[in-house]
Amino acid sequence: MEIEYFTDLQQGPWRAAAVVAITAVIFVAIALVLHRAGLELLKRIARHRPYTTNAIKYAFRPSQIVAALFALRLVLTGAPETTPFLASLSRIVSVLLIVCLTWLAIACVNSIKKTISELNPVDVLDNMRARRVLTQTSVLTRSANAIIVLLGIGFMLLTLPGARQFGASLLASAGVAGLVAGIAAKPVLGNFIAGLQIAFSQPIRIDDVLIVKGEWGRVERITGTYVVVRIWDERRMIVPLQWFIENPFENWTHTSASILGTVFLWLDFSVPVQKVRTEFERITHASTRWDKRVCVLHVTDANEKGMQLRLLVSAVDSGTAFDLRCEIREAMIAFVAANYPDSLPRLRPVLDSPGPQDDTLGMRPVKVADSPPP
Repeated sequence: MEIEYFTDLQQGPWRAAAVVAITAVIFVAIALVLHRAGLELLKRIARHRPYTTNAIKYAFRPSQIVAALFALRLVLTGAPETTPFLASLSRIVSVLLIVCLTWLAIACVNSIKKTISELNPVDVLDNMRARRVLTQTSVLTRSANAIIVLLGIGFMLLTLPGARQFGASLLASAGVAGLVAGIAAKPVLGNFIAGLQIAFSQPIRIDDVLIVKGEWGRVERITGTYVVVRIWDERRMIVPLQWFIENPFENWTHTSASILGTVFLWLDFSVPVQKVRTEFERITHASTRWDKRVCVLHVTDANEKGMQLRLLVSAVDSGTAFDLRCEIREAMIAFVAANYPDSLPRLRPVLDSPGPQDDTLGMRPVKVADSPPP
C-alpha cells in the first residue's frame, strides 16, 4: 500500500511541480546568461554613446530581474493545470513582473536625466543653456515617473481578481478620475501644471539668482511641487511652484548672468569730482572682478547737505558684482579720507556771532548740522 502511494505521488501533481521547478531553474539560468551576453554586446556597440551607456548602467539590475521573471512566467504559462499552487504563483509572478517593468521604465527615464546633466554641466562660466535644459529635464523626468507609476499601479490591479474593476477604471476612466482628483487635490495639481509651465516657459531655472520676498538666493532644486531657494546665508526658502506663476519676482540671470552694481557716496560740495572719478577708474581697472564693460561715475543727486555720487560697475555675475562693490566702496572711502578728509560726512557745530539775548555767554546756542544720509 505504501509503495503504491509513493508511486502515485511521483506520477501525480507533485511530480508535475518538481518538473516545473526544474524547468523554471533552467529557464531562469538561460535568461540570466542571455541577459549578461546581451548587455556585454550592447556595451561594446555603445562604448562611446553616453545615453546608451548610462541606460545600461541604470537598467542593469531591474532588467536582470525582469528577464528572470519573464522566463519564470513562460514556464508557469506552459505548466500543467494540476501543478500545486499554480494560480497563486502565476498571479504573484505577474505582479512582480509589472513592478519590475515599472522600475525598469523609471530607471531608463532617470538614465536620460543623468546623461543630459553630464552633457550640460552647470559649473561653467556660461551655463545659461545648461540651466535651461537641466530645468526642463528635471521637471519632465518627475512628470514621466509619476505617469509610469500610475500606469504600473493600474496594470498591477488588473491582475488581481478583486481589484480588476478598479484597475480598469483607473486606466479607462482617467478623465473622470482626473476631474474628481482635481477637485480634491487642487493645490497638488496646480503645482503639477505650474511645474510644466515652468519647464517650458522657463521663468526660473536651476542656479538662477532670484529676489523672492525680499531675499536674495539661488534656485537649488525644482521638485514636482516646490522650489528650493538657497539664501545667501545658507538658509533654504521653500516656495510652491504655483507661487512663481501667480506672483512677480526678480530674476537676475533670466537672459544673462552679467549684472551692473552700484556704489553710492555722499560727499561735501568741496570734493573735486574729477579726481574722485580718476581714482575710481584706476581702482576698477586694477580689479580682477571687473568684466571691462561698464565703469561710470555720476553725480546723481544733491541737496542742502551735500551731493550724491553713483559709481556704476559691471561684473560677470551677481556674486562677483557684490564683491566688486565692496572692494570699490572700501577703496574710495580710504582715498577720500586720506586726501579730502573735510569732504566726508560729519557732525559740525556752527557758532554764530553773539546776539543781545546771549550777552552772558557771548554766543548763540550751538546748532548741529545734520550729516547726509549714508
